Amino acid sequence: MMEVKEVLRRLAAGQGLRDIARQTGVDRKTVRRYADAAKGGELTLETVQDDALVHAIIASVQGRELPPLSEQRAQLVAQRARIEGWLQGRPPLKLTKVHVLLTRDGVSASYATLRRFAMDELGWGKRAPTVRVDDCGPGEEAQIDFGCMGLMHDLETARDRKLWVLIVTLVHSRYQFVYPTFEQTLLVVCEGLDAAWRFFEGVAKRIVPDNMKAIVVKAHPTNPRLNDAFLDYAQARGFFVDLARVRRPKDKPRVENQVPYVRESWFQGETFLTIDDARRHAEHWCRETAGGRIHGTTRKVPREVYEQVERAHMLAAPTVVFDVPLWQDAIVHEDHHIQVAHALYSLPTRYIGRTVRVRADRCLVRVFLNSELIKTHPRKAPGERSTDVNDYPPGRSEYAVRRVEDFVAKGQQQGHHVGLYIARMLDRALPWTKMRQAHQLLRLCRKYGAERVDAVCKRSLEFDVVDVTRIERMLKNAQKIEQQASDSGKLRALPTGRFARGTDSFATRGSSKKGGA
Repeated sequence: MMEVKEVLRRLAAGQGLRDIARQTGVDRKTVRRYADAAKGGELTLETVQDDALVHAIIASVQGRELPPLSEQRAQLVAQRARIEGWLQGRPPLKLTKVHVLLTRDGVSASYATLRRFAMDELGWGKRAPTVRVDDCGPGEEAQIDFGCMGLMHDLETARDRKLWVLIVTLVHSRYQFVYPTFEQTLLVVCEGLDAAWRFFEGVAKRIVPDNMKAIVVKAHPTNPRLNDAFLDYAQARGFFVDLARVRRPKDKPRVENQVPYVRESWFQGETFLTIDDARRHAEHWCRETAGGRIHGTTRKVPREVYEQVERAHMLAAPTVVFDVPLWQDAIVHEDHHIQVAHALYSLPTRYIGRTVRVRADRCLVRVFLNSELIKTHPRKAPGERSTDVNDYPPGRSEYAVRRVEDFVAKGQQQGHHVGLYIARMLDRALPWTKMRQAHQLLRLCRKYGAERVDAVCKRSLEFDVVDVTRIERMLKNAQKIEQQASDSGKLRALPTGRFARGTDSFATRGSSKKGGA
């Protein structure tokens, strides 16, 4: 009924149908039907206050006889518990849906009556009272937020991409900075804030962001958890972070309502060739347009307030680019290594199975356990590894480490040409594919003697034969020949049989008789 009464009140005041539809949100055709229904009566600003008249007009427009208002309200009072449950449910139902459900169950109250009942009796649609947030002192606070501008053509990808802006607003002066970007990552947030500090020529003592995923690991009403890398950045720049409450945009009102302004004043109607081009235009707009206007609330020019008052209270602006670190948890595997950004880093045996905290920047990888620094490695590219041989148990480091120089040194200990042979064998793009053969050659030194293996390696290098299997065959053949030569110089007696007889046993009878005679 409230909407209808407002329409009738405006009709009585002589407003046109188009204006009434625009100002009340009621369809123009519906406004016309109410206007036609009210022609027969004396419609004035005073008669519009008569609920009976309004009731009659509604019944005429809807083409059905509605029960008296008192009866309608009585029906709603009887359904109070159901209505309250629908409106306060999870998720709550819209009032239009509640009206549909009630009508389906035989309740004949109009939507206007239901709306008035819900507002008066159940507090539906009433906004909670607020208090005005006082502005802070100069240099004390900056509020930040991401806002979507629309689509921008990206020449690098040859497609339209959604353009975002990081808005940084200084609360005291209302001076603001806008940083266009295609992404909402931690790196972008740090880059955008650094660009803002350079623009302001100073750093605010505190920033108030919302619970953006780029910097918040876990959103919580009372105990939110910030990204460790962003805490690193905050500590490096010297400001504190005061997160806005979850789903409480009024905690940062100085920046929340700036998104439509930036979109309408800076972005719409413009064409940018690249993201860098957009950033140059945005910086100029921040300085000359947004910063040079008379602010609607303070009635002052933000840039002038900043330069005259606030700049002197800001922290020092950064002079070096911040190296955004990577923080992650990692498990020490049985091979003594952890994986960080697709690279491997070793840890001592005692940490196998433990979960460690890792900080990786452009140069170093630092490993922590219970906040204690336990290992430092140089940063490696994806696919590479950093291994400290001292992390391995004794006797297990040679093959695991796969260092060519270690195998060459061991070969040199056996003989000069053995070392040369191993170096020649491992001189390839993937030397560890020949590590087993290097181990085999060292075993041959122990089996056949280092001098003999060194001589064979010398001869093989002369003929450019790099094959440990052939080296072993040559050693076996040489040993066999030496054995045969040694055996040829010895007199070998026939073996004596177990039942061998003397020479007398082979004498004939005649000869024995002769002998007997």
